[in-house]
Parts: sequence; structure tokens; C-alpha cells
Amino acid sequence: MNVTVTNIAFEDDGAVPSLIDDAIGRAIENIAPAWPLESTVAVNPFVGQASKRLAEVAAQHQRLIGTDTLQPGDWYLGKIKSGAIAKHALSEALDAAPYCVKPVGVAELEDALRAERASACKVPTLADIAMTATGTDWPTIIEDCIGRWAAAYFDRGGALRQGASQAQTAWKSWQFWAQHDRTAQLLGLADFRATVRDLPSDAVAAIDEMVAVLNPHNLGLDGQLHQALLSINGWAQHGRYLRWIAELDGRSDDTIIDLLAVRLSWDFALYQALQSQIEVHWLSALSDHAMPISASEFDIAREIAQDAYERSLQGNLTKQLGAVDANDRKDLAPSIQAAFCIDVRSEVFRRALESVSDDIVTLGFAGFFGLPVAHGPANSALSESRLPVLLSPGLQSCTHDHAETSGLVNELVHKAVRPWHQVKTAALTSFAYVDAIGPTYIWELAKSTMGLTGDKGKAEKSPKPVFQTALDDGAKCDIAEKVLRAMSLTHGFAQTVLLAGHGANVTNNPHKSALHCGACGGHAGDVNARLLADLLNDQAVRDGLADRGIGIPDATVFVAGLHDTTTDSVTLYDGDIDRPMDRAALDRLLDVIGKAGMIARAERTARLPGAKSERDVMARAANWAETRPEWGLAGCKYFIAAPRSYSAQTSLSSESFLHDYDHHADQKNDYAVLELILTAPVVVASWISLQYYASSVATELYGSGNKLLHNVVGGIGVYEGNGGQLRTGLPMQSVSGDDGAGHEPVRLTVCIDAPTSAISDVLERHPTVRALFDNGWLHLMAFEGAGKLSRRYTGDLVWEDVHPSADA
Repeated sequence: MNVTVTNIAFEDDGAVPSLIDDAIGRAIENIAPAWPLESTVAVNPFVGQASKRLAEVAAQHQRLIGTDTLQPGDWYLGKIKSGAIAKHALSEALDAAPYCVKPVGVAELEDALRAERASACKVPTLADIAMTATGTDWPTIIEDCIGRWAAAYFDRGGALRQGASQAQTAWKSWQFWAQHDRTAQLLGLADFRATVRDLPSDAVAAIDEMVAVLNPHNLGLDGQLHQALLSINGWAQHGRYLRWIAELDGRSDDTIIDLLAVRLSWDFALYQALQSQIEVHWLSALSDHAMPISASEFDIAREIAQDAYERSLQGNLTKQLGAVDANDRKDLAPSIQAAFCIDVRSEVFRRALESVSDDIVTLGFAGFFGLPVAHGPANSALSESRLPVLLSPGLQSCTHDHAETSGLVNELVHKAVRPWHQVKTAALTSFAYVDAIGPTYIWELAKSTMGLTGDKGKAEKSPKPVFQTALDDGAKCDIAEKVLRAMSLTHGFAQTVLLAGHGANVTNNPHKSALHCGACGGHAGDVNARLLADLLNDQAVRDGLADRGIGIPDATVFVAGLHDTTTDSVTLYDGDIDRPMDRAALDRLLDVIGKAGMIARAERTARLPGAKSERDVMARAANWAETRPEWGLAGCKYFIAAPRSYSAQTSLSSESFLHDYDHHADQKNDYAVLELILTAPVVVASWISLQYYASSVATELYGSGNKLLHNVVGGIGVYEGNGGQLRTGLPMQSVSGDDGAGHEPVRLTVCIDAPTSAISDVLERHPTVRALFDNGWLHLMAFEGAGKLSRRYTGDLVWEDVHPSADA
């Protein structure tokens, strides 16, 4: 292939470090962090592209990695044909699209969708060009070699033998590794080891030196560096996570820069070895990177159709909520109030619990219950951040065993179990172990396969967690007041108030933390619920709250619980309670949550593939062969911050985050709670929504593939098979079923019961949050009147009326 490059404006010869540093920074910002398997949380993979629109991001991904971020045209045409995309929604979306070049009408839009073509061509990497020139699959070789080194370097305790020291930087570790790995040499890069060895030991200096050779004019440098990180996306995301965590602690971490240097070292070595064969093609690729990225007409048509589908769903929601009489409130004073996480799975259980009795009221609040704690489990040196990943821990808690000797016992058990585990898993002794012990495990294996290992869904009642540093009464009151006001729970307390965190007990599931509470950093919410219940049961705290206008009756008792979202059972931590409680009230709470669990399991039975009875739902938690123990947050479409009465009389089918909010009470506080909701829970929910979206649409890049093929890598992520890319994101089984059902990739619609002027004021003060709405990553609607969605945010702090349509 002959390539002629013309009309390229070069800068002065020689690499300019400041330009390179800026380009490195922009490339890093385009990479989303990925939390390790022990604390997986949903992350918006497009976190660095909030300033762009969906069609523009689709074009960017097509150019850099060959991945699409929109559905095929036929998908949208099928929705139009079935009526799922309403005709009026197509017209509205077409009018609202901010593109100069777009179809002139609905018919032309459908024609554009029919004229589907292959995605825009990916700009080849230098490794792709070298593969064409030599016939050697360099991209796969690079993936494999970097993966083997990184798996050893970043291992979090999964390996039996430490393969690389983290005492040195990742880049220095790679230089040492590369000098001893002869893979490249055997495949024809004779000077690879010396080339990497002779680069500077500082990663930034090494990148400067490599870019000076690979791209001396800094042509399309942003695209080149971003593409390099995307080509090792899983490891780059782990490096971005390490930087994110460090920045939350006020530190810095340059591991992702080291990883960029590692990836570029392969390009550098290939270029030096093959320059005469690949130089012209490489220069052409750089010139392509230098061209502005613009969305094609096809991409724009698909973004408009995506918007139309989401508007159609909003129309359905508007009609559904509009049919609810929000003024039809229960006159009966509640005897039980139950606060659950806003997680969409809680919607089913809340509805079930409310159906048991008219004197039960449920509330929705972020599952960390306003306590940003770093928790130290019993007999562990580890600290678990049980709070949203957007925040830094402000409190320390720990769990102490009741028995003084338990720590010693556990330590001795650990010292015995770890070597035994090594015997079972090591390369040689594992065979002897199977020969000697294997036959005795036949029955255990059979029980595990059939899901007969007992009720693993029942949470174990662990010792009571406490704040590590004792808080004075004033600090306790400050925390309690802030949490109760944020929950819109300042009066009308029931005799029993359940604070239910949530978690998911599953077996043999590397992604189990992704089923836990996102607001608790990928952990269960039991610790936070128990700490808050203990705080609110403290008489000194109640006395202080009374002075602040929040009177909690003496008879009111707060009970912490844990909702197991896999089995829909709730464990109560009533042993924590140190104030008088009516035993009959506790027995009634146990009775109603048991009945609610049966109702919720019956509803979920119809949705879970292969489940035919309540027993099937329960058994999935203990079955080690179950790839889909529950659906997690699949199906999430809406976030509603409003009084519960707006949605209590209708089923939202586990599709909505439900946050209780009373804007009348918040008005007295200058809408501080509204600001908190829009800048914290809404942002976290958007991350969840967009991860499910990306894992459904861009599976190869942002999903982790088939669970049946997974191999855990160092506790960080998984390989789909024995090697290749480190896979992050959600497994295939978390977003789709065998029948095609599962998660529908839509962007979240946020519905707020507050004056639009107050919402706009918050957005104006928070431009990064506003960008999510202005550029279409989230939709925003507002209630006006009791439970009536009647206003839509159109961007630039402008609102429009929502007009119901017959074909909505």
C-alpha cells in the first residue's frame, strides 16, 4: 500500500516536553478507573468524555479502538416498528438534536438508519502496521507479554509466589522483566531487551525519548497516547484506579504513566526494527489521529433514535406516575418505617413490604446511610472503604470480637488454612491432594453443584461494629441531624424504624462485590446501618436532636438489618440494641419482612432464567455453578427523588432508584439536600447506568465477557480464557439472558420533585454535573404538582413543558 501524506502543518522539530505532558494528562483523563474484584463498583466508562455527545464518543471509539458505543441501526428500526419508539418521540428528538447536519424529517431519519454501514475504520496502531508488514501478530503478543508481567506485578495476594516487587515503580519493574523475557527476541526483535534497558528509568523521561522518535512533530499526539492506553484498557483502568484512590487521600500515583511507557516501549522497539517497512504507514496513521473527530450522519441518526427511545420510556413513566393519586395518603400512623438503599433491587422489596400492611412506610436513601467510614474488619489489617467512591472516608470504624482469645484463634486458623490452601492449589502438590483426598469430596461437590449446601443467603451475625475513635455527643448529634434531614425523616417516627443495608451472598462468583452496595464501595451495607442505628438509639444523641428540632419518641427503636438481594431475606441485628424494646414489635417486624420476602421472591422468579419457584431463587445463592444468581441492577432506567407517595401505588419493576425527598422542608435549608442528591447519589447512579449501558453495547471493550471462561487475575480482574486483555466491567450474564432478555441500554432519566429554578441553581454551581445533562449522558425531568412529571431540562439551564401524547 502506497500512502502520500500532504498538507500537514508540522511544529518545530523535536519533542516538546510540556506538550507531551499535557497530552499524557488528557489521555489519562479519558480512561475510567476500575476497582479490584474485592470492591467492584460500577464506573462510567465514558467519565472522561462528558464534554462530548454520544455520537461523537461513538466516532472517537471507532477511530481509536474499532468499538461502537451505539446500537446497530436495525435495533432502532425494530423499536420503531414495534412502537417502542413513539413517532412523536422521534420528532421531538430530531428537533432537539444540536447537530447542524442531521436528517430533515422522521422519514429521512429512518432512511439513515437503514443505510447502515460498517463502523468508521479504526486507525491502525503501530503494532497493527507491523503485523501487516511482517505477518506476525504483534498486537496479541504485546497483550500477552504485558499481561504476564502486569499480573505478577499488580498481584493482590492471589499468586502463590510473588513474581515482581512493587517496591519499585511499574516502569522499572517492566524494564527488569523485559531484559529477561526472550519472547520478542525469539519472534524477531533481536534488540528488544537492550532497547528497553537503555531507556531512562523515569517513565516520563522515557516517554519523551520514545515520542521524539515515534512522533517528533507531535502529530495527533492525543490520539496516539489515548489509543495506546485503550489497547491495554484493563490494565490502564487499574492504573487509573490507583491514581483515583491516591488523589482522594491527597497523594499522587503515576502508575498509569508507567503503563503508558510500557505500552509505548513495544512501539518504540518495533519502529526501530522495522522503520523502513512501516514509516510511511505510521505517518499516515498519525495524520489520521491529527484530524478532528466528527460524528457521521449515521452516528447522529442513531443518537437521535436512542434519544427518541428514552423519550418514549419517559412518556410511559409520566403516564404511569400520573395515574397515581399522590394525595391518597394513608391516614393510619405507621407502626413500622423501613429505610432501604435507593438501589433498584430495593424497589421490589419495598413494594412487597408495603403490601403486607397499611401501617408500614418505606423510605429510600443512599445505602451507606450518610456515614463515610473506613472499616476495619475483626482480626484484619485491611481497611474497607464503605462509602461512595466519589468521597474520602471521614470516619473510622472497626469490629471487635467479643472473646479476647478470638484474635489469637483466628490468627492460628489463618496460619493453618493458608498452607493447606497452597497444598491444594500448587502446581505439583495439587495432584497428590486430589489423589489422597479427592474421593471424600464427591458428596460435597454434588451438593455444591445442586445448590444444596445450605442457606448461604442468611447473613452471619457478626460482632457489633463501633467507631474506632469515640465521638463526643456534639459530633454524634451533627452526624445524626445531617443524616435524618437528608432522609427527610425529621418527624412522625414509628415505634420501629428499620435501617436496612443490602448485600448479595453468592458462591464461587469473582464479581460478587459488584452485586453488593455501590454506595458502600462494593461492600455490604450492614456496617453502616448498624453504626447509624446505634447512634440514633443513643439517648444523649436524642436529647441533642430534640434541641435541634428533631424529636424522636422514647418508644421509637432503630433496628439495623441486611437485605440479601439474592434471596430477599432480611437479617436483623437486634442484638445491637441497648435500649428497651417491645418484644412484640420486634416479632411483628420479623413476621412482615418474612412475608415481604416471599412476595418479592415470587416476583423475581418470573424474571430469573430457569427459576420456577421460590426455592429456585433461594438456591441460586448457594449454587457454585450459577452464572446468574440475580440480575443486579440490570434494567435500571430512572432515578426518582420525591415523596414515596408519588410512586407507592405502582410497580416500577426494579427499574428505578428511589430516593425520598421533601423539597418543602429542604427549602428552609436553601436546598442543601437537593444539592447533595444531584452531586452524589445521582452521579453514582449515572455511573451504574452507564456501566450497564457500555457493558451491553461495547462488550468487547467495556464488558468482561463470558463467566464460563473467566480466570481471575491477581484479584484485579479476569481473563476471558487463559490470557489476552484484562477484562473489566460487567460479565455477559449480568446484562443478558439466554433468551435475549436482560438490560436495555438506555441512559438514566432523573426525576426530581423540586422547583426548576432550584435545580438550575444547583447545576449552575456544579458545571461537571451540569455537563452530564447538557450533553445527554443523563436526562432530567421535574415534577410540578403532586406526582405529575411536567417539565424537561433541555440544556443550558433551559426547561420545557412535557406534553403527554396518545402514542407515548
